[in-house]
Amino acid sequence: QVQLVESGGGLVQAGGSLRLSCAASGRTFSSSPMGWFRQAPGEEREFVAAISRGDGRTAYADSVKGRFTISRDNAKNTVYLQMNSLKPEDTAVYYCAAGRRYTTYNYTPRASDEYDYWGQGTQVTVSS
Repeated sequence: QVQLVESGGGLVQAGGSLRLSCAASGRTFSSSPMGWFRQAPGEEREFVAAISRGDGRTAYADSVKGRFTISRDNAKNTVYLQMNSLKPEDTAVYYCAAGRRYTTYNYTPRASDEYDYWGQGTQVTVSS
């Protein structure tokens, strides 16, 4: 079993920044790719960013590329999402997810069904 706990959400003005954190416990953190997803009211959950388990390769949704940065600290069992130049359309509940173990070293999964465990989510609200 894996537990994921997100933190760092909140209310910010457009153009501002937030850093989300996701602390993992329960299995070897470094064996899994990690991802961030988000879900706005009335919308489906969508991919935001992913980071591989091995070489730190990253992938981003086009809507956040150049503004968001995903990173991980395996010593702290934590994955981060630095969000800059926030826009009102970034408003959503953000979820951290742990991918399947021992995937290809540089794999960055984008589909939600490639993730086994999910956090409870943290609300991000961007005001205009």
